[in-house]
Amino acid sequence: MDDTGNTGGTGRLRDGTTTLTVITATTDITDTADTADAAETVDTLAAADATDAGSGGGSAGDGSAGPGDSGPRVAGRAVPLEIAASLRARTRGLLGRDGIEGAMLLTPANSVHTFRMRFPIDVAYLSRDFRVLAVRTMHPGRLGRPRFRARHLLEAEAGAMRNWGLVRGARVRIG
Repeated sequence: MDDTGNTGGTGRLRDGTTTLTVITATTDITDTADTADAAETVDTLAAADATDAGSGGGSAGDGSAGPGDSGPRVAGRAVPLEIAASLRARTRGLLGRDGIEGAMLLTPANSVHTFRMRFPIDVAYLSRDFRVLAVRTMHPGRLGRPRFRARHLLEAEAGAMRNWGLVRGARVRIG
């Protein structure tokens, strides 16, 4: 496991299936005009991640925060994840499907469209370290604007990410 909590040794993801776990912070990063506060919150979360990794997690030892802990916690169960890392797999994506159980990770990617899709989707834009930059719901026939800081995209059926607790500022663990 590398320093971002993701498996893969080389740091490269390959096409296939695995699991996704949502790690949330106890303080949520909200849209704000004061970017200094947002940057400070991100630094605080990164420090909490480092502290949590060094101490082995919460009081139960399962990565969840116990009472009084200020570090990140595991928000939910492991979710089935399909990884689309090749050009062919990313191009195909969710096209032609009636739904998806779990989620699909497109990597590398920073924008998405829903042309020829049959159902609305939630899209999470992820940074290099798998931190959520934004979550949007897109209906079929839409073109999402590129997020230049995003390196990965996570797609799921509309409403799924809310159920998983995936919000801006959260982090996901692959594998």
